Amino acid sequence: MRLFDTLTRTERELRPMDGASFRFYCCGPTVYGPAHIGNFRTFVLQDVLRRTLETGGTRTLHVRNITDVDDKTIRDSQKAGQTLSDFTAGWTEKFHQDCEKLGLLDPHIEPGAVDHIPQQIAMIKQLAAKGHAYASDDGSVYFKISSFPGYGKLSHLDERELDLGKTQNARANADEYEKDSVSDFVLWKTRRPEDGENFWPSPWGEGRPGWHLECSAMILEYLGENFDLHSGGVDLVFPHHENEIAQSVCSCGGHFAAHWFHITHLLVDGGKMSKSLGNLYTLTDLETRGFTPMEVRYVLIGGHYRKQLNFTLDSLHAAREALAKLAKGARNLAAKTGGDVILDSVGFGPFQAAWDSLNSDLNTPAALGCLFTGLREAAHLTGVEAAAALAGFNRVLRALGLTLPEEKDDNTEVPESIRSLAETRWQARLAKNWAESDRMRDELAAQGWLVKDGKDGYTLESP
Repeated sequence: MRLFDTLTRTERELRPMDGASFRFYCCGPTVYGPAHIGNFRTFVLQDVLRRTLETGGTRTLHVRNITDVDDKTIRDSQKAGQTLSDFTAGWTEKFHQDCEKLGLLDPHIEPGAVDHIPQQIAMIKQLAAKGHAYASDDGSVYFKISSFPGYGKLSHLDERELDLGKTQNARANADEYEKDSVSDFVLWKTRRPEDGENFWPSPWGEGRPGWHLECSAMILEYLGENFDLHSGGVDLVFPHHENEIAQSVCSCGGHFAAHWFHITHLLVDGGKMSKSLGNLYTLTDLETRGFTPMEVRYVLIGGHYRKQLNFTLDSLHAAREALAKLAKGARNLAAKTGGDVILDSVGFGPFQAAWDSLNSDLNTPAALGCLFTGLREAAHLTGVEAAAALAGFNRVLRALGLTLPEEKDDNTEVPESIRSLAETRWQARLAKNWAESDRMRDELAAQGWLVKDGKDGYTLESP
């Protein structure tokens, strides 16, 4: 498998450096609210990467963290009147529920920041002892980026004209700061009144770790000084991942990640997601509108990870139709096997192009297109050949993490009262009377019927 590397700006082959298991780390969620579809685009594509490696016979060790202490979790837990642990536990559970619905494999290890504060303190002590960190007058500890000549190589800041010697006069105490700011960043934040009871003892006084430090400490704990791949959204390249490299290399002396895999931003209706615009969708938001998690997953993998994906509700309708066509094609192919079964350890047959696309810079949209082409090519096959093709189809489907919808029972009788209510609702929708349309949708749901809107009409589904 070949994948683009952010650091070298080239496609490189992925191979386990220890010859046994491909070890990779993904920056996980900050659990202060529900993850939105932009977050899940990253997690879903990381899942496809892992599935593709495993489908190809490579063992993996997948570590994904939970950020359960930072500025946002502390702020919002106090607004909610909850302890930090209770607050973050609730949102962690919600995240796990959404991951399961979207078909994400569980990481092999999922460490939390609070549980690894001793490891973070130990890393700060190492950095200070080696001259890479210093304490301020108030007890906070900062990383001195001028002490690390390699700073900026991942984000290519080193290609600009920088004077890192001046950064000690500019410190970033916030967990997240401006993307164009090159500043010494905080490793340990001294206790402040707004932190409430969220503080821990340290050699520098009571406080808590900075956000950037947790990943470095947990990577060292579970993957060591050198590992195969690090991944996250493209917004994490700077400063988060740049700071991780500096901390880890300076404290441990290793080379850190051999490969960097970043997923590009998601657009919604051609623009940036925003609460004020009402387009910051969560999975629950989309389920409430009648879409399934698998339809959401299909859209999220429908664009190449290095290009911006424009997410629209129309794209979800298109995903529904595409999944239905794939399901129908698979059923037709299965019917031609004559009962023959082929183990999925065979090749990919007419779906080889789909598999090759996944192994060529994780080209998910090309892989999806090749599934349809493969089904057309397999239409004439019967018996053992059809069974072998079906096995190849299922292997690619598994790599993509897609579960196809079951065949609908077209004989389900819809009561006239339900038909009438659904039709009245559709007319309200056409008239853009959204409040009334939503009210009647809820009324249908209360009577056990799910209405799903398409471009030119709607469908009704019973439980």
